Amino acid sequence: MSRPGPRYVPEDSLQSPRFTGPSTFARLPYVRTLEDVDLAIVGVPFDTGVTYRAGGRFGPNAVRAASVMLRQYNTNLDVKPFDILSCIDYGDVSIVPGYIERSYEAIEATVAPIVEAGVVPLLVGGDHACTLPHLRATRSRGPVAVIDFDAHTDAWDSYFGEKYNHGTWMRRAVEEGLVDVAHTIEVGLRGSVYGASDWTDLRDELGLEYLTTEAVLAIGPDATAARIRERVGDATAFISFDIDVVDPAFAPGTGTPEPGGLSSHDALAIVRRLRGIDFVGFDVVEVIPAYDPAGQTAFLAANLAYEMLSLVAVRRAAS
Repeated sequence: MSRPGPRYVPEDSLQSPRFTGPSTFARLPYVRTLEDVDLAIVGVPFDTGVTYRAGGRFGPNAVRAASVMLRQYNTNLDVKPFDILSCIDYGDVSIVPGYIERSYEAIEATVAPIVEAGVVPLLVGGDHACTLPHLRATRSRGPVAVIDFDAHTDAWDSYFGEKYNHGTWMRRAVEEGLVDVAHTIEVGLRGSVYGASDWTDLRDELGLEYLTTEAVLAIGPDATAARIRERVGDATAFISFDIDVVDPAFAPGTGTPEPGGLSSHDALAIVRRLRGIDFVGFDVVEVIPAYDPAGQTAFLAANLAYEMLSLVAVRRAAS
């Protein structure tokens, strides 16, 4: 039996000011249950896997604070997602500061039951190393097509001899059989690298596809989204969005900024054009509020997350 309407919805900002109440994503209720829930926001305050700037552990709270500006109607997708989806803020994963593999265990233990309950997790990090346990948590859905928006491949074998950090998660995920490589694509690669093989190995060794930032800017959001949808096909998918794919002029609050990136407009435009894909989960990572003086990075991350949950609503409404 279908329920009459979403059980969990945001606080009405026309009835109570946005600056009141607890800080939750989009003013959703903070609930630690999966009953009558379609989508759960989960904070992952983890930054032990970084190789340059730290501070991503404070990203989830910054994104939640920015998200109070989100409203009920998504004008671009013509959907009121909270009229379709029962959404909650599930709180944060209790990671273990300073210990990567123990934090990985905590992340997977928190997120896997969400996936297994048929609830879509929307994870807010945290550094990009946490995407590996995010994908481990989707094992019950089988290998997934990963749409990775990122300036970097994150497919190196190691840093300083260490296998687990924010620059190696994609390679580890492929090795562990978590990634449907034939339907996976990295979008927005740019910047200097250690050698040409850093990019070409994605195709030649790992079997992944990629689009550089230059390619995305040349073909535009519509064609970029079409390329992504063509690659993913009918596969179950997971979006991982590293905020550093966006130019630091629009998103300075991140750990490894690379000049010459996407605009915030184009990033949002590409994501919202990914209608119809069966998403098992999402994450938005690498937001560091200490380097975000006007909060624009956190506001962008909150709006990206809103577009992602709206995609779930659009697909649910059409089914």
